[in-house]
Amino acid sequence: MTMRQELSILIPAYNGDCREQVKALSRQAEAVDGLRYEIIVADDGSTDRRCVELCREVELLPHCRFIDRGVNCGRAAIRNFLAREARYEWLLFMDCDMTIVADDFIRRYLETTLPGVIYGGYVVGEGEPSCLRFIYERKCAPQHTAEERRKRPFMHFHTCNILVPRQVLMDFPFDERFRHYGYEDVLFGKRLKREGITVSHLDNPAGFCTFEDNAHFVSKTEEGLRTLHQFRDDLRGYSNMITFAEGIHLSPVRWAIRLWHRMAGPVERRNLCGKSPSLRVFKLYKLGYYMSLPEK
Repeated sequence: MTMRQELSILIPAYNGDCREQVKALSRQAEAVDGLRYEIIVADDGSTDRRCVELCREVELLPHCRFIDRGVNCGRAAIRNFLAREARYEWLLFMDCDMTIVADDFIRRYLETTLPGVIYGGYVVGEGEPSCLRFIYERKCAPQHTAEERRKRPFMHFHTCNILVPRQVLMDFPFDERFRHYGYEDVLFGKRLKREGITVSHLDNPAGFCTFEDNAHFVSKTEEGLRTLHQFRDDLRGYSNMITFAEGIHLSPVRWAIRLWHRMAGPVERRNLCGKSPSLRVFKLYKLGYYMSLPEK
């Protein structure tokens, strides 16, 4: 079996501390004989400058580079920037809040013979039952196994842990219209399918163990729903929310959902930001929020 001999590990950072993640990746890469590798962390205009200075410490590790962009260019553009900065044939993209949970994480990617873009998935770490992000991710965890992801390969992958041939990113970069949170990876998957590029699913998860507080997660969810609504024409067929919302053809039903959200939305939001958030309320709130967004 031929092992990949070149690897650029690319980590966009925003208000996060990726030092332990980079240390683990560096340790594993150093242990692979003959591997030519680099690790590049690029800060996308973090507002917390302490995080920037902490991440800068990765430059003390071999083959590691830190780039302070100074301004926020968005989730798609920062990944395209990293791809252009990379020198090697294979690109491993990881989010800065992921944890390396297996000692052979790098080796599994180097040894796999799966074709195309390869998604390793993620597993959910321990969290508090009062944390909405944790209980949401735990509920969705069965959908993230490699077996489940293979059933809809172009829809069930995320940029938090993917191996991509560099030439694919050069030919089909992320859509830089996506400046705000959410869905740039979904559109990327749709484009890969259209271009006939395989998406393979490997059981090689990173750990998702850092969960934001409830108010922050609700705000991120709202931002993601605004992104989804803005690009609904591009994402149609790749979002259950769009499919469900556009499947409601009766105007009185749509009006009733908007009225409910106007009346009950603030109460639902208080529940979601509180100490006993409900996933059922979360689902209702998302639908009402999405359908209440202006059409233009």
